[in-house]
Amino acid sequence: MITDPDAEFTQLVRRQARFVFRVAFAVLLNAHDAEDAVQETFLKLFRNRGWQNVENERAFLARVAWRVSVDLRPRRTPDPSLPLEQELAEVWPSPLPTPEHALVSANEHAMIHSLVDALPEDLRVPLVLSTFDELSSREIGEILNLPDGTVRTRLQRARQMLREKLTKRRASTEEAHHA
Repeated sequence: MITDPDAEFTQLVRRQARFVFRVAFAVLLNAHDAEDAVQETFLKLFRNRGWQNVENERAFLARVAWRVSVDLRPRRTPDPSLPLEQELAEVWPSPLPTPEHALVSANEHAMIHSLVDALPEDLRVPLVLSTFDELSSREIGEILNLPDGTVRTRLQRARQMLREKLTKRRASTEEAHHA
């Protein structure tokens, strides 16, 4: 059976566009730039047809998107008119049953995303790829060209730093409520 490469490519884009966007966003921290990186990633793949016989599609796409995003990063700066929390809320919405829950959840998500954004890049990127993109430490290591053990160490350090920052922030919030 002869398959249509263009139809296969269209299916690849439909299947993986959101994933490629999340990888690009992890690098660029800007939704508009991440969209540009997604387009550039898929154009590159379409031209080279290198996507057809890969063993691990998600890891391959993440690696290509990562490289494209890193190449775009020096030319780009984050959009200062749009707060990071708003961009993150658009990318990772969390619908909840009541408006009160949604408000609390949105505030918590914004706080967590701002804490993630404040991490050093060498810790932030593996955490985002692991948590939001659900990649294994082996896949992250392939993308970042790091040993699996280094990725696991960075993930552990990132989570520990987030725990500490979250604990401090919650303690200061409780003190403000009791004052």
